[in-house]
Amino acid sequence: MKIVKKAIIPAAGLGTRFLPATKAMPKEMLPIVDRPTIEYIVEEAILSGIEDIIIVTGKGKRAIEDHFDRNFELEQHLKEKGKLDLLEKVNKSSNVNIHYIRQKEPKGLGHAIWCARKFIGNEPFAVLLGDDIVQANVPCTKQLIAQYEQTGSSIIGVQHVSYEETERYGIIDPINNKDRVYRVRKFIEKPKLGSAPSNLAIMGRYVLTPEIFTFLECQEAGAGGEIQLTDAIQKLNEIQQVYAYNFDGKRFDVGEKLGFILTTIEFALHNEELASDVRKMLQRFQNNSSKSTLLEGIH
Repeated sequence: MKIVKKAIIPAAGLGTRFLPATKAMPKEMLPIVDRPTIEYIVEEAILSGIEDIIIVTGKGKRAIEDHFDRNFELEQHLKEKGKLDLLEKVNKSSNVNIHYIRQKEPKGLGHAIWCARKFIGNEPFAVLLGDDIVQANVPCTKQLIAQYEQTGSSIIGVQHVSYEETERYGIIDPINNKDRVYRVRKFIEKPKLGSAPSNLAIMGRYVLTPEIFTFLECQEAGAGGEIQLTDAIQKLNEIQQVYAYNFDGKRFDVGEKLGFILTTIEFALHNEELASDVRKMLQRFQNNSSKSTLLEGIH
């Protein structure tokens, strides 16, 4: 069995939920405190043992390539100023073996994965989506790789969501489970509200066998008129058992505005430099809000 050493990070989306900020800046470069979201994803891949990463980009995404490139002028400036801690952080994001390919048309996640097929070849690979940041003692992707090494099959990362949220996600129809590993009857992309067979949602982490490209090659449009990865996974599941794994860790949704704001606040509360001031500010907001409520009641 081949070892998982390659990963795909799709980053070609238009980021319409964050317009107008993403008109000129890739949504993957929006910062959580002081680090762009995509850096958290790349770091997880590296900590999971991934050696080669391919980022699937699109038009206007050059800033991602620049971020993971060397900036000798900046590095020299930081060195001269004695800002060695910042220099270390800057170098950390450039010492990564990253490749790039463009998705020339916005045809969906499945198509973005298909674009990287020549880079992957005949090897198993990981996929990490940038809308989800996962904090865990053992990196999420590493957990999935460990399960792949036990089963020899594709495995999809899932967690529970409320049934009201199931229409936003790919959902699994589980047959049974053992030690957080589920055999799956069916993978369903964004089921209509009230029709989901479970509340176990696909959370943007996958380890897939190369056979998935056979089904992505068909280029069949699914939900939203796009080529959906979940549809291809279901077809793969019909000929080769695909498992789901309820991974351990806290998942942060940074793909929509409220989740992005809440994630930024929580990460700031764990930042040594900012935590104290942020707590004071939040307490001040809470006190002001309570006073406003009291005054509204009086009037």
